[in-house]
Amino acid sequence: MKASIIGSGIAGLASAVRLRTLGFDVEVFESNAYPGGKLHRKTLGDFRFDGGPSLFTMPHLVDELFTSAHKNPRDYFNYQRSGEACRYFWEDGKRLTASSDPDTFAHDASKTFGVEAEVIQSYFDHIKNIYEHSAKIFLEQSLHEWKTWLSSDTLKAMVKINQYDLTRSMHEANRIRLGEAHLVQLFDRFATYNGSNPYKAPGILNVIPWLEHGFGTFFPEGGMEQIALSVYRLALDLGVVFHFENEVEKILHQNGKVKGLIANGTDRPTDLVVSNMDIHFVYQKLLQDVPLPKRILKQERSSSALVFYWGMKGSYDQLGLHNIFFSERYRDEFEQLFQSSEVLDDPTVYVHVSSKMNPTDAPTGKENWFVMVNAPHHQNQDWERLQKTVRKQVIDKLSRLLRQEIEPKIEAERIWNPAQIETDTRSFKGALYGNSSNSPFAAFLRHPNRSKDLKNLYFCGGSVHPGGGIPLALLSARITCEMIESDHEAH
Repeated sequence: MKASIIGSGIAGLASAVRLRTLGFDVEVFESNAYPGGKLHRKTLGDFRFDGGPSLFTMPHLVDELFTSAHKNPRDYFNYQRSGEACRYFWEDGKRLTASSDPDTFAHDASKTFGVEAEVIQSYFDHIKNIYEHSAKIFLEQSLHEWKTWLSSDTLKAMVKINQYDLTRSMHEANRIRLGEAHLVQLFDRFATYNGSNPYKAPGILNVIPWLEHGFGTFFPEGGMEQIALSVYRLALDLGVVFHFENEVEKILHQNGKVKGLIANGTDRPTDLVVSNMDIHFVYQKLLQDVPLPKRILKQERSSSALVFYWGMKGSYDQLGLHNIFFSERYRDEFEQLFQSSEVLDDPTVYVHVSSKMNPTDAPTGKENWFVMVNAPHHQNQDWERLQKTVRKQVIDKLSRLLRQEIEPKIEAERIWNPAQIETDTRSFKGALYGNSSNSPFAAFLRHPNRSKDLKNLYFCGGSVHPGGGIPLALLSARITCEMIESDHEAH
């Protein structure tokens, strides 16, 4: 059987590998000239930047793709564990170099914030418990299949559902369990890992920091793009065919069943389609003759980002690979993002410096700064005006907290705003994670991995279940391909 995949983001690449391993003939259609979607590179002269995602956790999900194809992952892809998760900076002078190891983190945070280490260790035990009892339901299986809800794992998990903080917001749960304001803010910030508001997103999402502190943080040799490029090389070795600069214009179907697609004006017959495209654009462009899932498409979109790529003169010992400079008005920041569609005048700033781990990303004696602030999704804001204003605010904040003037050190610059993100990545409204998770029911309101209207049409990627980010995108590919395996006998 022939399988056609729309899009070569990490979920599309993973689906290609899994389906080829199952015996399908696989073709991938990609509108860009390169694979990887948001996992790509940007260059400014001699500076190299990770274009999009900059944090790598749960590498076993990548390794699994190679082992499932009977290949040695280390022949394609290598990475190293980072003992340091992130460096945190506050306006009141507090600083914390956070270890990815929970016990070390608890010890260091206890000394910095005057909280008993046992309180922090208890918090980690709590979120570990959430992960171990909820991941199989909410992350590793479809929420739209009856067999998920009738399984013994689900029944065991449901017995403990009152422990998952579903009725509290992330912030409320963190305030109750941690108390200390800096620590609460530190763990609230993990809501941004799926573009949500910690003051509204359900407390079950406090499982996210366990992915970082329970499994560890890692850095791929050669940068984040190597995650996608290594899976791409694997797919090629398995015989997957890629069609770059081939934009899919329509999914063809007849009598309720997929029969092909049109790419660059050419009909391409196929037995099944897996779409790694943002679900909004699938219905708006490729399935205009299929009823819209209005309830799903009307959900609030996630936040986006405003990114400054800066080639910096000099080196900065205060910075690590990942760095967060917190806003003093955190609640206001999220209210501005989701209610006013603006960026607060005191934004939280994230700085990623990959040259700390991969020195060739910047010339000797210099650094590459990926500087990002949370931004509202694109709603026709004046981004030229906004990015100028935010740029000054970011420079002022970094100069103040690093105690040195930053602007004279910027020798190369590029800016990426939500409107450009929408155009470049085909993410509806530039939302980085599809729908937000600002509701206790958000997990159930993501689009399913299988079409209810068309047989042999499937979906993967950050805009469908289980959500955005590299680990969840990889899990979406696994869920989708397990569905296909059960639906079809590959030849």
